[in-house]
Amino acid sequence: MANNEESNPLLSPEVKDELKKPNKRVISSAAGAIPAAFPMGWTADGLPMGHGVVGETNRRQWDSGLCACFGRNDEFCSSDIEVCLLGMAPCVLYGSNAERLGSAPGTFANHCLLYTGLYMLGQSFFGSNCVAPCFTYPTRTAIRRKFNLEGSCEALNRSCGCCGSFVEDEVQREQCESACDFATHFFCHPCALCQEGRELRRRLPHPGFNAQQVVVMIPPGDQTMGR
Repeated sequence: MANNEESNPLLSPEVKDELKKPNKRVISSAAGAIPAAFPMGWTADGLPMGHGVVGETNRRQWDSGLCACFGRNDEFCSSDIEVCLLGMAPCVLYGSNAERLGSAPGTFANHCLLYTGLYMLGQSFFGSNCVAPCFTYPTRTAIRRKFNLEGSCEALNRSCGCCGSFVEDEVQREQCESACDFATHFFCHPCALCQEGRELRRRLPHPGFNAQQVVVMIPPGDQTMGR
């Protein structure tokens, strides 16, 4: 197995030299083998990043805070107010966010109806909307990974130095961030949906605006021969 990996033409000379060294743990990937000694990170799509893979390791902050209901006074101000009003109808806002994130036919209707069912289930058995947030938090995780945004653990570490041990280890950091995504949706569900809606509207156009350009051919008018 090691000989096949050393002869892989996709591997760089530095990686081949590392593979020849003894007692070196190797991580297999689609492009070949990556030595475990190389620093691992996460790409913008949420995939592990190794040596030779171009990606961003410095994550960006969210465009607006969790409690910034009306966003900022910029060109998206009217969209932020729309998101805030849609927060009173979370099934519609969740379906709209999923539609922008997925951009697949029927995404809005499927997610909106699913959320409505979970909302009614929570209201019937528990008297509150406590069931739907347990199933909607992966959307926040997908947004955070897609746009390479920092999570709650990194924000706490940046502001007050907490959670330093979790941030240093990539696997533990991602597990901690997923747990924070769940907690954010469960305890601050309307605010989380609004923050995600503002972020998506600033980064992704509505799928209905992605129509292909149509070229219309206009025939020439009647022409007469001059004398």
